[in-house]
Amino acid sequence: MTHVSTPELLVLHAVRLQGVADDQQVARRFRLDPAVTKELLLDYQAFGWITWSEFAGIGGWSLMATGRAENERRLAAELELVAGTETVRDTFRAFLPLNERLQLACTQWQLRPTDDDPHAFNDHNDPAWDRRVITELTALAEQLGPLAETLSGLLDRFQGYRTRFVTALERVQAGDTGWVDRTNVDSCHKVWFELHEDLIATLGLGRV
Repeated sequence: MTHVSTPELLVLHAVRLQGVADDQQVARRFRLDPAVTKELLLDYQAFGWITWSEFAGIGGWSLMATGRAENERRLAAELELVAGTETVRDTFRAFLPLNERLQLACTQWQLRPTDDDPHAFNDHNDPAWDRRVITELTALAEQLGPLAETLSGLLDRFQGYRTRFVTALERVQAGDTGWVDRTNVDSCHKVWFELHEDLIATLGLGRV
C-alpha cells in the first residue's frame, strides 16, 4: 500500500517544489486543508524555515536554507520508513536520460538554428520542426508512465505527475503551444522540472 505523507511534511515540501507560492497554491499542490496549511506556514515562518516576499504586488512563500535542510531531513526519514531508497534511486537513474531528452526538446522549442545563427530564436514558422518536438514530448509522456507509477506506488505524494504532463501536452497538441514551456501555467516543462526537484529532494541530492 502506498504511503501517505503527513500534512506537516507536505506543506514544507510544496513550498520547495513550487519555489515561490502563496497559501492557496501551497494547499492546492497536495489538496490540503487551507486552514491547516495556513497554520503550518505561519509555524514554519516562526521556525525560520520559510520566508514571505513580495514583488510588484505578488507575494509568496519560499524556503530558507534551514527549511531546505528540514525538508530533506523529513523526506529522508519518510523514505527510510517505507524502505524505498533503492526504488527511488533506481527510478531516478532511469529518469536521467529522459531528463536530457526533455531539456533538448525544450531547447529546440525555443531555438531553431540557422546557417547564420546557431542560437536563432524559434519563430514557430516551421511546422515540421515543431512537430518533431511535440512528437518527442509525446514519447517522453509514454516513458514517464512506468516511472511515475513506481514512485506513486511507494509514496502517494508522487501521484499526478504523468497526468499533469499529459494534460499540458494535450493543450499543446490542440494548438495552445505556450503549454510546452511557460512558467506561469502547469506546462510540460514546469511539471517535469518539479518532478526532477521532487526526486533530488527525496534523495538529498544536488540538481543534475
